[in-house]
Amino acid sequence: MPMNEQPPWGKKKSPSGPEDLLAVLIQKIRDFFAEKGQKSTPDRSGSPPPETPPNLLSGAGKIIAIVAVALLLQTAFSSFYTIKPGEVGIVLRLGKYNRTSQSGLHFKVPFLEELSKVDVESVRKEEFGFRTRTPGVNSSFDRKGFGMEALMLTGNKDVIEVAWIVQYKVSDPVKFLFQVRDVAQMVRDASETVIKRIVGNMDFDYVLSNRELLAANSKRELQSQIDRLQCGITLVTIQLLDINPPEQVKPAFNEVNEADQDMKRLINEAEETYNKVIPKAGGSAKQIIEEARGYAAERINRANGETNRFKAIVKEYQGAEEVTRQRMYLEAMQEIIPRVEHVYIMDKNQQNIFPLLDLTRKTGKEPPVIETK
Repeated sequence: MPMNEQPPWGKKKSPSGPEDLLAVLIQKIRDFFAEKGQKSTPDRSGSPPPETPPNLLSGAGKIIAIVAVALLLQTAFSSFYTIKPGEVGIVLRLGKYNRTSQSGLHFKVPFLEELSKVDVESVRKEEFGFRTRTPGVNSSFDRKGFGMEALMLTGNKDVIEVAWIVQYKVSDPVKFLFQVRDVAQMVRDASETVIKRIVGNMDFDYVLSNRELLAANSKRELQSQIDRLQCGITLVTIQLLDINPPEQVKPAFNEVNEADQDMKRLINEAEETYNKVIPKAGGSAKQIIEEARGYAAERINRANGETNRFKAIVKEYQGAEEVTRQRMYLEAMQEIIPRVEHVYIMDKNQQNIFPLLDLTRKTGKEPPVIETK
C-alpha cells in the first residue's frame, strides 16, 4: 500500500453537500450538550463532582461559530450552479431578469439572484383525443375519457373525430418563463380553437381526403397565434393521427364509402373507354383531313401545271401555227395509236359509205394492223 494512501477503514467521510454538512453540525451540537449533561451527573459515591465556574460565553460562542460556518458553507455552495447541455439558465436579480447562462459552471450572487433552468433542446408535445400510455416501438394509447377533445363539426353539419399531436420547442426561454403563466395550457387551447375552426369550414369528405393540407394550414395559423402571444415557443409539427366518423355512424359511413368507390370505379372505366375511342377517332379524322388536303394540293398543282403548259403551247402556236399544229397532232397520235387494235386510214376518194370491217379478228392479242383503202 502506498504511503500517501489511507486504508478505507481509516478514512473519514466528508460531507457531500450542504444538507450533510448541516446534519453533521446538528449532531455535534447534540454531542456537546450530551457531554455537558454527563459532566453534571454525580459519581457512584454520591458526592457531587467538583464545581467548575460556568463558562456560558464560551459555549454560546462555539454554537454561534458553528452556525456561522454552516451558513457560510451553505452560501458558498449556493453561489455556484451548473447548466447541462441542452439547457439555459435564466438569472433574476431582485426579481428582474438579469442574464442568460449557457451550459457550464457559473456564479451567482447569493440571496440576491435566483436561477431558473429551461430545456431548449427537447421537443415537447400535447396530445388531443388520446393519451400515450406506454411510449416506445410498440406504443399503447388510451382513448377513454378523451372523446370530447376529438369531436368536432364539419362544414356540412357532420360529426367527425380528429385525434392529433402538437410538437413544439422553446425558442425564447425568457418569454417562455415570464410572458405566459401556463404555456402548455395555452398551446392546448389555441390548438383546439384552430383545428376546430378549420375543420368547421371544410366538408366531411374533404377533411377525410386532405389530411396533409389540414395539418399544414393548422400549423401555419397556430404559429401565427403563438407569435402574437409572444410565449417563446416554435412549432415543430402538427400530426393528424386519426380522422374517423363516430362509432355510432360508422356502418352508414362504410356503406356510403363503398358506393363512392363503386362510382369512382365506373368513372374510371368510362374514362378508360373514352381514352381508347376518342383518340382513335381523332386520329382517323386527322388522317382523312390530311389526305383531303393532299389531294386538293395535288389537283391544284396539276391544274396549275396544265394551265402553264397550255399557255406555253399557245405562245408557241402564235409564233408558228402550222408547225405547232402538226407537232401536236403527231404527239396525240403517238399516245393514241399504241392503245388501239385496228387503224383504218380512209381515202377521201372512197365512194362506199360503210367500209368493210373485219370483226372476226381476235382483239387484245395481236398488234394493230394498219390498212389503207
